[in-house]
Amino acid sequence: MKHLINNNVKNIEISGIRKFFNLVSGEKDVVSLTIGQPDFHTPDNVKKAGIQAIENNFTTYTPNQGILELRKAIHSYYQTNYELTYQPETEIIVTSGASEAIDITFRTILTPGDEVILPSPIYPGYEPLITLANAKPVHVNTAGTEFKFTPETIADAITEKTKCVVLPSPSNPTGAAYSKVELQALAEVLKGKEIFILSDEIYSEIVFDFDHTSIASISDLKNQTIVINGVSKSHSMTGFRIGYTLAPEWLSKQMLKVHQYNVSCASSISQYAALEALTTYQQHTAHIKQIFKERRDYVYERLLKMGLDVERPQGAFYIFPKMQLNNMNSFDLGLSLVRDAKLALVPGSSFSTHGEGYMRLSYAYHETILKEGLDRLEAYLSTKR
Repeated sequence: MKHLINNNVKNIEISGIRKFFNLVSGEKDVVSLTIGQPDFHTPDNVKKAGIQAIENNFTTYTPNQGILELRKAIHSYYQTNYELTYQPETEIIVTSGASEAIDITFRTILTPGDEVILPSPIYPGYEPLITLANAKPVHVNTAGTEFKFTPETIADAITEKTKCVVLPSPSNPTGAAYSKVELQALAEVLKGKEIFILSDEIYSEIVFDFDHTSIASISDLKNQTIVINGVSKSHSMTGFRIGYTLAPEWLSKQMLKVHQYNVSCASSISQYAALEALTTYQQHTAHIKQIFKERRDYVYERLLKMGLDVERPQGAFYIFPKMQLNNMNSFDLGLSLVRDAKLALVPGSSFSTHGEGYMRLSYAYHETILKEGLDRLEAYLSTKR
């Protein structure tokens, strides 16, 4: 019966991040800097809002789009922070995490043979969803351009089959983020074309050196853009699984159909917790942003002192140093680090072939753990070079 399984499913792989994490999870005394999850607890007021929702019996289905109060809070959040206005009634969909938001976007806009342009190295969650939609991922190597698209690299990748450009800012695994000026330059290439832009802004609250800008706010691109965001990273709510999409009414209407038949609605309890989070976000996000910035600076300086070639991240909580030792590929290097240094990093090959030769280090960990992990890395490098 195995031959009856959908070939698209058989041809995709479990995430390289999880594959490596599961492989080394049984090892003892290993310092792991692998997982992209804030080490802060969900704020108490947010947890209490979830508990209160249960006690108030808000445990039934909600409207498919999500409760209107939450959609209004998302509207206010984007209007206040990013100068973008989306109508709560018709242009916002609350999803089961940003992952589902990406999935319903691709399943709505892609048809067999379409091409989707990706900046690589890139988070491995996009390509399988593109493949499942019978479309083709087109990877653009950004290693030579500070891990960002340039107008030239996007223009060179566009073909008559291009349907969508994925723009994660800030990016996992590199921490690269686009300034307003950089987005304006990309907009000159994309505006007016029949190409969608999927703007993944899940790390928008964790941008260090300039204010986050959404490409949807640039030069008439709003009608081409689907914005993806959520509360997982900004409020330490990964397990609540609340994301959302922002898109024009004519497109949101179609995406809602896919969402409805996929999950019906996001968790009612989590929606009420997210409502509290987005209503009081400044109490939490400014604090964790400063801590992540301090960690970024510490990790970056330590890696430089080790003599590693590394870009300074502008957002998120990842850094992506180049590591090429003794002709080992990145997966074997990762195994060697676990075995010989008791340190777990994510092999760069988990983020496409353009990530080969790099390792991802997450600094979403307490400072004492980061110091111990970097001490182990430094000792390892001193003996292996």
